[in-house]
Amino acid sequence: MPALNVEFSEAELEALRAIATERGVTLKALVREATTADIERHRALKEGADVFRRFFTAHADEFAAAFPDDERLPDASGTQAA
Repeated sequence: MPALNVEFSEAELEALRAIATERGVTLKALVREATTADIERHRALKEGADVFRRFFTAHADEFAAAFPDDERLPDASGTQAA
């Protein structure tokens, strides 16, 4: 299995060791768990953003009608102003 060396400051390593001890896991298990949890969180946020974009695009006219003051008007070049 591929491995990765990660450098921590003494204070960070001390904190990680304390947490690992508190949880009754090895330092390696703690870091792996935190990393895989972050990967899953990133995937979930990305998927959620994609779902929102598709929903918003599919209902753009409804949002525009419901919130006309939030609509951006095209600028002189024909693109929407920020």
